[in-house]
Amino acid sequence: MRFFNTEGPVRPDRHYTLPPLSRWNLEEILDLIAQEKYFLLHAPRQTGKTSCLLALMEHLNREGRYRAVYVNIEAAQAAREQVALGLGAVVQAIANAAIWSLDDHTVEPLARELFQSGAPLLVLETFLERWCAGSPKPVVLLLDEVDALIGDTLLSLLRQLRSGYPKRPGAFPQTIVLCGVRDLRDYRIHAGSEREVITGGSAFNIKAKSLRLGDFSAEETRTLLLEHTRETGQVFTPEALDRVWELTQGQPWLVNALAYRACFELRAGRDRTQPITLDLINQAKEQMIVERVTHLDQLAHKLQEPRVRRVIEPMLAGTLPGEVAEDDREYLVDLGLLKRDGSGGLVIANPIYREVLPRALAGGPQDSLPRIEPTWLNPDGSLNPEALLDAFLAFWRQHGEPLLKSAPYHEIAPHLVLMAFLHRVINGGGTLEREYAIGMGRMDLCLRYGALTLGMELKVWRDAAPDPLSEGLEQFDGYLSGLGLDSGWLVIFDRRADQPPIAERTGSVLQTSPQGRSIRVIRA
Repeated sequence: MRFFNTEGPVRPDRHYTLPPLSRWNLEEILDLIAQEKYFLLHAPRQTGKTSCLLALMEHLNREGRYRAVYVNIEAAQAAREQVALGLGAVVQAIANAAIWSLDDHTVEPLARELFQSGAPLLVLETFLERWCAGSPKPVVLLLDEVDALIGDTLLSLLRQLRSGYPKRPGAFPQTIVLCGVRDLRDYRIHAGSEREVITGGSAFNIKAKSLRLGDFSAEETRTLLLEHTRETGQVFTPEALDRVWELTQGQPWLVNALAYRACFELRAGRDRTQPITLDLINQAKEQMIVERVTHLDQLAHKLQEPRVRRVIEPMLAGTLPGEVAEDDREYLVDLGLLKRDGSGGLVIANPIYREVLPRALAGGPQDSLPRIEPTWLNPDGSLNPEALLDAFLAFWRQHGEPLLKSAPYHEIAPHLVLMAFLHRVINGGGTLEREYAIGMGRMDLCLRYGALTLGMELKVWRDAAPDPLSEGLEQFDGYLSGLGLDSGWLVIFDRRADQPPIAERTGSVLQTSPQGRSIRVIRA
């Protein structure tokens, strides 16, 4: 039985899969190899890079013009900046891979001889020179996880490959493909007594191209899902197929993880006589986010990096970032956290990431919340919005000030505390959806609990800025219109200096929007 794969390279005999080489322009790659070019492949984690490299190796070896070897050199990361130890690990990894993929045992005595020669700093270049000189066919070397290396170890590897470049193809690999998460220009290498930063691009200026492996298209996403139907007969409803694409935007790991959970873990989905429905996909999504599965947890961990925060914090706040280096912006695109929309602007890559980011940031405030009695529930278990408002106002007056200090992003601290409160409210019985974008000056929330849908808009009143009430009422009309609602909450957080304590300035009034909607304006 085959299944959706979420761990490691795909195996067509075990996993539903798209032909890996169909995701590349194979003709372009073969032309680069024929022209003896060195180039890069980069893409976010768990998008299928390794599967594509392994498929390329098999294709080239089957074709018979080259001897192709795939090598994962991540183990060399453990050497940190011990250059000789790190490059020795790279050579050993290449030798092991040549034995495994080509049954080439000439590499063993060669590597052993070099390790004992007393010239460890040139061991990689010398090894490749001698190995390729004795090879009956040109060698194509596919190096994976190159950006796992750091500092002088990475610098030495790149420079030794550059040094051997003129000797190709007779005494050096005809083509070397460097593969990792980031583009080579973003490899940050510290060198010299002042530890100045140089980039990988300057150490490896022989690269011909930098190729990026993209996400699945809408059609590819559908094709992969329907592999399950062909295998088992279990269908996806049209709404479920559309929802997988909407939530993931084709991110390969998310597509597979959502489908695996819906089809193989949820009890209703394991009944092959029943279709995979929209509700099952939504359940799978919510469980993945709540459990912080590994892929999403790794993503959330990136939020702690200063260069990530410089871009993400203003995006969540709806404000414009200050001077953010292009390298920082492209770094987030390379990570797969952001993508460019049709107009060239930056947006969160997909709705699942859009939910994960603020949830991860609200984790600290949520863990810091005191016990809150669910006074917002009616006797039948439904949510009472008026009681919810009273509970929030009381909570904010009592706990808002100290909880703001526990939020990791100061710019959106009140947003995070409110979301932490709302997550306690829904507690698995509802959902909280978010929308935000650079320059819009707001964050929009949609709380769904049973039959109730409550739309909210969050704005911040900052020093030297006018009261955002009028702008907020006008903007909120558009958001509520999209939700099909005629009422909602407009929450204005007053972050101006020298204001009265939160307990004194928190309150709410009813107002009418420009389009006649009843808006509860909360000032906090």
